Amino acid sequence: MRKFSDQPTPLGDVLRTMANRVKKVDLNIMEEIQALWPSLVEVAVAQSCHPEFVKKQVLIISVPSGAFAQQINLEQESILEGLSVLGDRAPRSLKTTQKP
Repeated sequence: MRKFSDQPTPLGDVLRTMANRVKKVDLNIMEEIQALWPSLVEVAVAQSCHPEFVKKQVLIISVPSGAFAQQINLEQESILEGLSVLGDRAPRSLKTTQKP
């Protein structure tokens, strides 16, 4: 039986729990991916395109235009290779979604 505490739960813990329940998203891996991101892609791509979440080992990346989506697709192999340092948790593919 779990004991309850009168101490508040840290917000980060609550958000991780909710994200796991709602989207089955691992926020810990996203922190690692976001830290690696600037070293995986060109500066302009890193500034304009953002890893959003990983679901079923697919990394979803928001892009501002089709040109950036194409650039991500061209660099997909090297991005996935760079993310391989995450081991079994590493995404196996990428998907782009356009956001203004």
